[in-house]
Amino acid sequence: MDLGLKDKVVIVTGGTKGIGSGIVRSMAAEEAVVICVNRPGPEGPAMEKELAEKGQRMEYIAAELTEIPECRRVIDHVIEKYGRIDCIVNNAGGNNQIGLDAEPEVFLKGMEDNLVHYYALVHYAHDELIRNHGNVVNIGSHVAITGQGGTSAYVAAKGAINGLTREWAAYFCDKGVRVNCIIPGSVWTNSYVKWAARFPDPEARRKQAEQNIPFGRRMTTIEEFADLVVYVASARAGHLTGEIIVNDGGYSRLDRVLTS
Repeated sequence: MDLGLKDKVVIVTGGTKGIGSGIVRSMAAEEAVVICVNRPGPEGPAMEKELAEKGQRMEYIAAELTEIPECRRVIDHVIEKYGRIDCIVNNAGGNNQIGLDAEPEVFLKGMEDNLVHYYALVHYAHDELIRNHGNVVNIGSHVAITGQGGTSAYVAAKGAINGLTREWAAYFCDKGVRVNCIIPGSVWTNSYVKWAARFPDPEARRKQAEQNIPFGRRMTTIEEFADLVVYVASARAGHLTGEIIVNDGGYSRLDRVLTS
């Protein structure tokens, strides 16, 4: 199936690890021009080299997106170099474990670190998205639906992202720009590997966690999640906007009796 992404200029944040790296690879395989934005580290240049050897196009930009001027720098660079922006996949962020015991100033900073760059990138790319009838895919989290305990700042940010998805879809509706949000549940990434490693038997702990996922009793793969993101960003999903799509094997939607 041709998804119509060839030569489209796509920005993916947090693209060097985990879900983000899967999205970058899936986008590049569809012949998009992928701009991978991440904090400085060796993974970005290595991925850029790897994909270039496959004949795929990806540019790595090292940036600290929690600093608003960095968000503007990224957008300005992409417009100057490529002349257009067709899609932004807002993915960067992470659970900072800031709970209700944290001081309000710590909560506010923790929430901002997972939220403001979503807004800033779309704000600075506003005119380009309209000009190219582009789209935005926000990556959320199931904790905004289920709660988790001990992670108020992250949940607040991800809940706000759900709200912004609907708000932006409404705002852009008559401007030809689609906005959607895709929510992962448990995806087997390095973060989960590190989590499981804290237990005496990591493999047993993983299997125990997977019993809480009704469909297939397994975690979502990075490829499954990334391919959904790419489809939603493509012309094949051209009438899809304002949706909050949960891809978690039924974990947050089906009766709890199924997880027992």
